[in-house]
Amino acid sequence: MSESTSLSGRARFWFVATLLTGTFTMSISQSSLSTAYPTLMRYFSISASTVQWLTTGFMLIMCIMMPVSPWLLSNIGFKSLFLSVLVMFDIGTLLIILAPSFPLVLLGRALEAIGVGILFPSYQTVLLTITPRDQRGGAMGVAGLVMGSALAVGPIISGIVLRFTTWQGLFIVFMIIITLVILLSFRTILDVMDKVPSHLDWLSVISLVGFIGVLYVVNEVGQAGVNWPLNWLILAISILLILFFGFRQMRLSEPLLDLRVFAVGQFNASVWLTGLSYIALIVVTIVFPLYYQIILGVSPFISGMALVPGAVFLSLLNPVTGRLADRIGFKKVLLIGMCMILVGWGILALIPGKFSLWAMMPIAMLIEGGNAFVMMPAVTLGADALPKEKISHGTAVITTMRQLLGSTGVAVATLLLSLGGVATATLGNFHIVFLTFFILEIIGLVLALSLKEKKQQKA
Repeated sequence: MSESTSLSGRARFWFVATLLTGTFTMSISQSSLSTAYPTLMRYFSISASTVQWLTTGFMLIMCIMMPVSPWLLSNIGFKSLFLSVLVMFDIGTLLIILAPSFPLVLLGRALEAIGVGILFPSYQTVLLTITPRDQRGGAMGVAGLVMGSALAVGPIISGIVLRFTTWQGLFIVFMIIITLVILLSFRTILDVMDKVPSHLDWLSVISLVGFIGVLYVVNEVGQAGVNWPLNWLILAISILLILFFGFRQMRLSEPLLDLRVFAVGQFNASVWLTGLSYIALIVVTIVFPLYYQIILGVSPFISGMALVPGAVFLSLLNPVTGRLADRIGFKKVLLIGMCMILVGWGILALIPGKFSLWAMMPIAMLIEGGNAFVMMPAVTLGADALPKEKISHGTAVITTMRQLLGSTGVAVATLLLSLGGVATATLGNFHIVFLTFFILEIIGLVLALSLKEKKQQKA
């Protein structure tokens, strides 16, 4: 029997605070490392393409662990699972700090990625499970601080830390916080999920390698010197593995990841809405700094600091939009968000010419603010369409799809900018990127319009 019924008052506050602090710190570690790339390249005498694997490899491993999270939640007590994830992350971080060679840094990042891949869907499932249905919007709005804000502020925080210490100092900060969260977890984290033991289908786990293959090829788009005959072969094999995975899930009585959730129309629309909003957010955090440096000629530090207003705006809006969704309905909130995102991309796509730094910053705020109105409200709306026992599968599906779509969005943007080389990208290249994502977000607006109003009911 779970202990979710005992979660109220201070116990609930400390449970959620501990859960989100750990997840937020791990989430920052995902997006913050790119700032340290030049330092790491000099320290280990490696190339840019090699150091990129600290992020690419992290993402690949994280993506394969996400579909396994429902099985882990059902078969391991949540307290044990949460502590195991934190300890694994801490061990990986310690290995990175002490690593005398780059391969050991990669191994440490792999251990971190396993923990993050398990925790990202799990923390959303837990919050949705312990929260009454008519209060889920507010709870997930706070959770949105973890997903959206950490992605946006990660490079900013790492930039500040790296100005005062070495690259190891960045990981020491992560390790100190996670160690404190581990100590706190012994008192505050409870087994809030019911255990439903089931057999682990290893064939399904092995076939998840297909997701790694697809993401690997997607991330090769726009790179120089790529062996495309080999990559096309990898892509073909990966797609076959994914098809086998999907077919097997539909045949198993206890699937590793229940794909039948896609049969629910409201959930299906929510998957694509959260994916499209995530694409908008991650593309802004990658493409806008390139625009600032290449087109406007500002320094990397200034281009990073120009992201601060958007990150702050996103952080402030996330809790507000969740509560607003509980009050006025999810469809209205989603429409507000999609309109904000669409207007932001539309200004860039439909108005010719070069925008100044001061003009780009409010546009970034508009797009990132729109994300706060869409991403977590869409996750909540999708979960509300599913029975309680399927929520863990639903959040794992949404998180995995969000990662796949976000990576694809970045690859598309990189490809369009690299028509002649990213470093020499012209204003015309950027305009094509803006127009592409403006058209893509029109689809999101249509999806939001097609949704039925959410009917409030008690859990």
